[in-house]
Amino acid sequence: MKRIGDLYDRIHEWDNLRAAFHGARKGARHGRAAASFEARLDENLRELQEELADGAVRFHGYTRFLIHDPKERTITAPAFRDRVLHHAIMNVCEPHFERWHIHDTYACRKGKGRLAALERTTAYARDLGWFLKLDVRKYFESIPHDGLVESLGRKFKDRRLLALLEQIIRSHEASPGRGLPIGSLVSQHLANFYLGPVDRLVREALRFPGYVRYMDDFALWSDQREDLGRAWSEIEMFLHDRLDLELKKGTHLNRTDHGMNFCGFRVFRGWRVLNRRSRRRFALKIAELESVENEAERQRRGEAILAFAREGSSWQFRTRALARATTA
Repeated sequence: MKRIGDLYDRIHEWDNLRAAFHGARKGARHGRAAASFEARLDENLRELQEELADGAVRFHGYTRFLIHDPKERTITAPAFRDRVLHHAIMNVCEPHFERWHIHDTYACRKGKGRLAALERTTAYARDLGWFLKLDVRKYFESIPHDGLVESLGRKFKDRRLLALLEQIIRSHEASPGRGLPIGSLVSQHLANFYLGPVDRLVREALRFPGYVRYMDDFALWSDQREDLGRAWSEIEMFLHDRLDLELKKGTHLNRTDHGMNFCGFRVFRGWRVLNRRSRRRFALKIAELESVENEAERQRRGEAILAFAREGSSWQFRTRALARATTA
């Protein structure tokens, strides 16, 4: 891996900081904080610029809240000013992370995403007879700070950038020396980056014909069950020995015809449907629309819910769920 330098000064260029503010402002959840920051925009950006130039950036903590979509998770969101900083960093660093990733890694990448991962997954399932589904146990909570910092040191040679990234990494702990916050732009990209060596193990060493990763969810396909069994053992050992991580219990190795849960769907040989959890979530959200008084907001939410469901063969289920909601 060729190490990259001379990036840090680009982070605190004025135009980049202004672009970072506009990127951070997107999203209704940051409305008040964004408005307060914008009221003194030049002053706030100048202060951040000076801190970056001096190598003495101050962080302003995290806000934690629970979501239940589709399962309970703790979101740890940085303060708005820190969010601006994260956008400034990723405006400069994201292209270099992008060049490191293989084609079939789909999280946190422009032009990729969950739907593209599903399309690729469906295509592999159509062509290959067996699948292996793996995911990492409590991934974001388990990422070792030291291992991640070491990996970044093999990617970047800019010491000031590495120091800044390390400061961000160590600003949050789920347990001593471990964990990245779910809800931080930088942590999303760093988490995706940290598993990059697994992608290369599967593609370059094991040479599997079918492979997709969406953050810490992996899926491999082959026409040979024995090959997938060996890959399972090698990936498990690699995660433990090289990345200090563990696989979650419940790994599945089965025929493609039996279906595989991935990104909210159950993927069969060339087609997919909403999985059980997504069906429950869909029905609940449709029912909740009745309590939304604003017609435009109800329409917006309804379209988003239906758009997700339409990504699979779910017409009959959608029809029944909508009928139940309207007659309840």
